[in-house]
Amino acid sequence: MHLAPTLIGVLATLSATASATQTFANRGTTPGGWDAILKENQGTVDQVSNVFYGSSGTAIKVTQTYTPGYTGRYHSEVHHYQGYHRGEQGFYGFAFRLQQDWQSSPAQSYNLAQFIADFSDTGCDDYMPSSMVWIIGNQLATRVKTGSVCSQVTTEFKNLATVSAGDWHKVVIQASWQNDGTGFYKLWFDGVKVLEKYNIATTIDDTREFQFRLGLYANGWHDDGGMKGTQPFRQVWYDQIGMGTTFADADPDQWS
Repeated sequence: MHLAPTLIGVLATLSATASATQTFANRGTTPGGWDAILKENQGTVDQVSNVFYGSSGTAIKVTQTYTPGYTGRYHSEVHHYQGYHRGEQGFYGFAFRLQQDWQSSPAQSYNLAQFIADFSDTGCDDYMPSSMVWIIGNQLATRVKTGSVCSQVTTEFKNLATVSAGDWHKVVIQASWQNDGTGFYKLWFDGVKVLEKYNIATTIDDTREFQFRLGLYANGWHDDGGMKGTQPFRQVWYDQIGMGTTFADADPDQWS
């Protein structure tokens, strides 16, 4: 029996819809399904109702404060332990907003989201992030990490989009997590695809699960050995966080 092309297209659409699965959703709340909350130094993580994306009514507000003489790290994050395993595919999305007076010059890195796993049993690293999303100056950046935990190779993608302070922005990532040359990595910013890489390695050669973490990690303060500029107090809001098998599962404007 031969099916007409139109019927084949309909069946394909129904099949894709039936297989769509949103694996995580959070409307800017704490705890809201988070597995952990990390606050280092003077960092804060709070649920607020005075600033939020769309009509959700709440958002997660994170802050960090630079402390002269402090040599530790600056995480203010919410953690979802089920991010990805090597060999999987998925979409990951969130809305975020920098404080109105965010100082972007001189340029310093502030991480917004990351995938991370514990490799302390290897003797080569402890908690190691693979892909990250950050801003440096007012530019959005991301990366993939490949190779092995004992021989890491980092590939960065910078100057993807301009991030305006005080405005809500959307990030959606689609990734096929492979350690050979068969993976892909894509990123949309405010609905526009700004990165698309095919036939690349996107993660390391390990099968353990990577967590998905959101929040302000002022990694530049630690990695650069101090603060650049004159703004020691930083604030970021997050809302409409989603993960799943389709773009709509992760896009803050669709799944809500």
